[in-house]
Amino acid sequence: MSASDTMRAANAADWTACTGHPFCLELAAGTLPKSKMAAYLVQDYTFIDAFVRLAASAIAHAPTLADSVPLAQFLAVVTGPENTYFLRSFEALDVDEATWRDPELWPVTRDFQTAMRDAAKSGDYAQMIAVLIVAEWIYLSWATPHNPPKPDLPFYYAEWITLHAGERFEGVVAYLRRQLDALWPSLTEEQRANVEARFTHVVGLEKQFFDMAYAE
Repeated sequence: MSASDTMRAANAADWTACTGHPFCLELAAGTLPKSKMAAYLVQDYTFIDAFVRLAASAIAHAPTLADSVPLAQFLAVVTGPENTYFLRSFEALDVDEATWRDPELWPVTRDFQTAMRDAAKSGDYAQMIAVLIVAEWIYLSWATPHNPPKPDLPFYYAEWITLHAGERFEGVVAYLRRQLDALWPSLTEEQRANVEARFTHVVGLEKQFFDMAYAE
């Protein structure tokens, strides 16, 4: 079993809680209240800054240029089409600009931002990739069974699914996993423990984030 598979298996309970979360199931069915989706997207949008910095740091620490290119290409999607999706969704969900520009953050949102920033500051490529893997692989895992979305879903539900499923996004997750799995044999026991701790911490944060969004 690969290192990434082993870490996912070690966090199976929280992973399954995320990928089969009522928030995700109701989003895919179109029954999630718009108010919950709006609150979730407002909080999620605040991750873009920390995510971009983390991804940029990983690109800078990649072993080779070839290793950095796929992540650089994905970063262009996050800052382009995905960013545009958020802005269109805020308008459609009647979220005023003051709210999405300067929201009151949930505690888990702050913790998630800190986790991404700490990984970026670590200078450890494996830790950076581990955080990125969790953030993207969990979304691929929950969105894929619902892709293509129901044809009658409003775009703010449907496009959230398509942004996190399909061949392009599968390729991003596969690339991130290959990066970590290739590094794993060369890591010391201490480095492996740090990566595993990062992975587990972020899986737990993902579950807390879905829980909070559903409770809103």
